[in-house]
Amino acid sequence: MKFASMIVAGALVSTLGLQAQIAVSHIAESKQLYTGIKNNLLPMADQMPEESYSFKPTPDIRTFAQLVAHVADVQAIVCSTAAGARKSVGAASKTSKADLVAALKSSFEICDAAWDGLNDSNVNDQLSFGPVKGSKLALLEFNTTHSNEEYGYMSVYLRLKGVVPPSTANAGRGR
Repeated sequence: MKFASMIVAGALVSTLGLQAQIAVSHIAESKQLYTGIKNNLLPMADQMPEESYSFKPTPDIRTFAQLVAHVADVQAIVCSTAAGARKSVGAASKTSKADLVAALKSSFEICDAAWDGLNDSNVNDQLSFGPVKGSKLALLEFNTTHSNEEYGYMSVYLRLKGVVPPSTANAGRGR
């Protein structure tokens, strides 16, 4: 009986160890995707000329500045929620390129801290952000997806202004 109990206990410990390895791997892979969009959005905000921050392709959509502000504000709120202390960068109230780029950088610092604080013991902690409900990891993955979607829109703005988006420029360099 003791031997059977030891086998069951060993299998349980092995399974829990495997689950922890899977969680850590998933965290690392998801963080890599987040880092990819970070490495596109920051250069994009820098590349768009100051005078084009007020540009919008049609009258009924956001300006480039409003898109940068939107990304910064959403990232700050989502990532700080995942980290446990909701914060804001107030980007919607900013209009200059310098202030918006600074807000975007601040939002990425908040997200970096949230990703750095994620581990196998808290990855499945349940949270909610508006309609998004799920684990800390799911919330951070939602943020990456949202930022990537906005990057796609913003790429069109850059192209209409004759600027090659960072993801395209980097693809030509083998990145």
